[in-house]
Amino acid sequence: MHFVFMGVSGSGKSSLARPVAERLGLPFAEADAFHPEANIAKMSAGVPLTDEDRRPWLLSLAAWIAERERAGEHSVMACSALKRSYRDLLRGGAPGVRFLHADGSDEVIAERLARRTGHFMPAGLLASQRAALEPLGADEDGAVLDVSAPVDELVERAVGLVRAALAGQGGAAPTARR
Repeated sequence: MHFVFMGVSGSGKSSLARPVAERLGLPFAEADAFHPEANIAKMSAGVPLTDEDRRPWLLSLAAWIAERERAGEHSVMACSALKRSYRDLLRGGAPGVRFLHADGSDEVIAERLARRTGHFMPAGLLASQRAALEPLGADEDGAVLDVSAPVDELVERAVGLVRAALAGQGGAAPTARR
């Protein structure tokens, strides 16, 4: 199984996904590290990426998932995955891709963005990301994590969701939605 922590910039995807991967001993990918320089330059200049900009990036992420699948490994990734079509591309990497949507109010996300340093994504692009965001559909495997809770509590909940999903691989009910 492959777990993608999704959400807008500043939602805490990486702050949740990285410790979950570490605690469970799973390979971790930070999707931002896969962006080509042209995408980073565009976002750094405050210009939202287009679907055309994102497609090669998403395909490289799907390839990373496919590599983990071929190696027989479960994995964890932090990736915005804002639109269903983007999630469909990621699901193309392997069966069993599940999404954990780190979501919160604009106020919570804006506060996090204001405190963040050293990231290429400016806070000014939050509105464009919110506009592009398509929440998980009822038919998409995953759960929503309310990021207004303390990070340690969210990590514990996410670890529990991932463990339950891994334990239930043999046909148990999908991950609980919230």
